[in-house]
Amino acid sequence: MASSVPALTGARPVSGGRRRAAAAAPVLWALPPVLALAVVFLYPLALVVRESLAPGAYAQVLASASFRDALVTTVWLAAAATAGCLVLGLVLALVIAFVPFPGGRAVAKFIDVFLSFPSFLITLALLFLYGTVGMANGLWTDATGAADGPFQFLTTPWGVLLAEITYFTPFVMRPLLAAFSQLDTAQLEVASSLGARPLRIVRRVILPEALPALAAGGSLVLVMCLNEFGIVLFTGAKGVTTLPMLVYGKAILESDYAAACVVAVVNVLISVGLYALYRVVSRRAGA
Repeated sequence: MASSVPALTGARPVSGGRRRAAAAAPVLWALPPVLALAVVFLYPLALVVRESLAPGAYAQVLASASFRDALVTTVWLAAAATAGCLVLGLVLALVIAFVPFPGGRAVAKFIDVFLSFPSFLITLALLFLYGTVGMANGLWTDATGAADGPFQFLTTPWGVLLAEITYFTPFVMRPLLAAFSQLDTAQLEVASSLGARPLRIVRRVILPEALPALAAGGSLVLVMCLNEFGIVLFTGAKGVTTLPMLVYGKAILESDYAAACVVAVVNVLISVGLYALYRVVSRRAGA
């Protein structure tokens, strides 16, 4: 009876060769993108790692004061910018999502467009506003007759921090707005009918639901701030040296490629570790 099943159903028995070919098809389809990734990304990365293994390179770089200063500057700038983005992004997202005002929908759409802007564009706008010859200093010198304006902070770490918070805040707002759109408004209405004040509603109802999205956005911003190069370069903050700026200085200005590759490898390891954390947080936020 078993041998008559294919004849009764009209199905043909699958030969071993066809079965092996079907199993190998996904591998063959995956081979071209894997090879392209290896050529475009993995091979250059392997060259950087190999160059960093020059004798004494790691010991020399890791023991240098310039590397330690750049590492500390990178970490504190990234942490401070992330904290500022979290606070500002949460407040702005709450206003856009729960405070009706004309043009609110357009502002929410603009957030999506803002994410596509290059970082140097925001820095350039801040230079027009608060640069040495910017609008704010120009208004001050015209009004007071002073030779220089009071706004000289853009070339300091505080200018870099302001530019990073300005640019990266929408990356926190986007997941928050998505989380707020899924919030059951009945909970808010019940809490309001029971006499809860707005701050209490935010703290007890909205914030617990927004924490996964807040953590995911903050993790992403932290990773991007650690690798930010354009903002530091365009602000002209010569006293601010981050790890990406140190790589640029070692490779381009000093032609010390081994030291530049060591710093680059350290920066990549930190970024990959934080990106893994971001993926974990994002997965939990999706759950």
